[in-house]
Amino acid sequence: MSGSFQDREKAFESKWAHDEELRFKIMARRNKLLGLWAAEQMGITGAEADEYAKAVVRADFEEPGEEDVFRKVHKDFEAKGIARSDHAIRIKMDELLATATDQILHETGK
Repeated sequence: MSGSFQDREKAFESKWAHDEELRFKIMARRNKLLGLWAAEQMGITGAEADEYAKAVVRADFEEPGEEDVFRKVHKDFEAKGIARSDHAIRIKMDELLATATDQILHETGK
Protein backbone atom coordinates (compact mmCIF):
# COMPACT_ATOMS: atom_id res chain seq x y z
CA MET A 1 0.00 0.00 0.00
CA SER A 2 1.18 3.48 -0.74
CA GLY A 3 1.83 5.88 2.09
CA SER A 4 -0.93 8.19 0.87
CA PHE A 5 -3.53 5.43 0.93
CA GLN A 6 -2.42 4.30 4.40
CA ASP A 7 -2.61 7.88 5.65
CA ARG A 8 -6.16 8.26 4.29
CA GLU A 9 -7.15 4.92 5.80
CA LYS A 10 -5.77 5.94 9.21
CA ALA A 11 -7.53 9.31 8.98
CA PHE A 12 -10.81 7.55 8.11
CA GLU A 13 -10.42 5.12 11.03
CA SER A 14 -9.63 8.00 13.37
CA LYS A 15 -12.67 9.96 12.21
CA TRP A 16 -14.88 6.88 12.53
CA ALA A 17 -13.67 6.28 16.09
CA HIS A 18 -14.23 9.95 16.95
CA ASP A 19 -17.74 9.87 15.43
CA GLU A 20 -18.57 6.70 17.40
CA GLU A 21 -17.37 8.39 20.61
CA LEU A 22 -19.53 11.42 19.84
CA ARG A 23 -22.56 9.19 19.18
CA PHE A 24 -21.97 7.39 22.48
CA LYS A 25 -21.73 10.70 24.38
CA ILE A 26 -24.85 12.05 22.69
CA MET A 27 -26.90 8.94 23.48
CA ALA A 28 -25.69 8.87 27.08
CA ARG A 29 -26.62 12.55 27.46
CA ARG A 30 -30.02 11.96 25.84
CA ASN A 31 -30.67 9.08 28.23
CA LYS A 32 -29.66 11.19 31.23
CA LEU A 33 -31.97 14.00 30.11
CA LEU A 34 -34.74 11.46 29.53
CA GLY A 35 -34.18 10.06 33.01
CA LEU A 36 -34.37 13.51 34.57
CA TRP A 37 -37.56 14.27 32.61
CA ALA A 38 -39.11 10.93 33.59
CA ALA A 39 -38.14 11.46 37.24
CA GLU A 40 -39.85 14.86 37.17
CA GLN A 41 -42.98 13.27 35.67
CA MET A 42 -43.00 10.75 38.53
CA GLY A 43 -42.44 13.39 41.22
CA ILE A 44 -38.88 12.28 41.93
CA THR A 45 -36.51 15.12 42.82
CA GLY A 46 -32.99 15.87 44.02
CA ALA A 47 -30.44 13.12 44.45
CA GLU A 48 -33.10 10.46 43.82
CA ALA A 49 -33.78 12.02 40.39
CA ASP A 50 -30.06 11.95 39.59
CA GLU A 51 -29.90 8.27 40.58
CA TYR A 52 -32.92 7.49 38.43
CA ALA A 53 -31.29 9.28 35.46
CA LYS A 54 -28.16 7.15 35.95
CA ALA A 55 -30.35 4.03 35.96
CA VAL A 56 -31.84 5.09 32.62
CA VAL A 57 -28.34 5.56 31.20
CA ARG A 58 -27.36 2.09 32.46
CA ALA A 59 -30.50 0.57 30.92
CA ASP A 60 -29.13 1.46 27.47
CA PHE A 61 -26.39 -1.15 27.89
CA GLU A 62 -28.86 -4.05 28.05
CA GLU A 63 -29.20 -4.43 24.27
CA PRO A 64 -28.37 -2.58 21.05
CA GLY A 65 -30.69 0.27 20.13
CA GLU A 66 -32.91 2.34 22.34
CA GLU A 67 -35.79 -0.06 23.04
CA ASP A 68 -34.26 -1.00 26.40
CA VAL A 69 -34.36 2.67 27.48
CA PHE A 70 -37.91 3.12 26.19
CA ARG A 71 -39.09 -0.03 28.01
CA LYS A 72 -37.55 1.09 31.31
CA VAL A 73 -39.22 4.49 31.26
CA HIS A 74 -42.52 3.03 30.03
CA LYS A 75 -42.51 0.33 32.72
CA ASP A 76 -41.60 2.83 35.46
CA PHE A 77 -44.38 5.18 34.35
CA GLU A 78 -46.88 2.31 34.44
CA ALA A 79 -45.70 1.29 37.91
CA LYS A 80 -46.25 4.86 39.18
CA GLY A 81 -49.58 5.27 37.38
CA ILE A 82 -48.20 7.98 35.06
CA ALA A 83 -50.27 8.14 31.88
CA ARG A 84 -47.92 8.79 28.95
CA SER A 85 -48.49 7.17 25.59
CA ASP A 86 -45.74 5.25 23.84
CA HIS A 87 -45.84 7.96 21.19
CA ALA A 88 -45.39 10.75 23.77
CA ILE A 89 -42.36 9.00 25.28
CA ARG A 90 -40.80 8.44 21.85
CA ILE A 91 -41.43 12.08 20.87
CA LYS A 92 -39.69 13.18 24.09
CA MET A 93 -36.78 10.83 23.30
CA ASP A 94 -36.45 12.46 19.86
CA GLU A 95 -36.64 15.98 21.31
CA LEU A 96 -34.01 15.16 23.91
CA LEU A 97 -31.78 13.56 21.27
CA ALA A 98 -31.72 16.92 19.48
CA THR A 99 -31.02 18.72 22.77
CA ALA A 100 -28.24 16.28 23.69
CA THR A 101 -26.69 16.61 20.22
CA ASP A 102 -26.64 20.40 20.51
CA GLN A 103 -25.15 20.23 24.01
CA ILE A 104 -22.41 17.72 23.16
CA LEU A 105 -21.45 19.41 19.89
CA HIS A 106 -21.30 22.78 21.67
CA GLU A 107 -19.14 21.32 24.45
CA THR A 108 -16.73 19.66 22.01
CA GLY A 109 -16.56 22.68 19.73
CA LYS A 110 -17.87 20.82 16.68
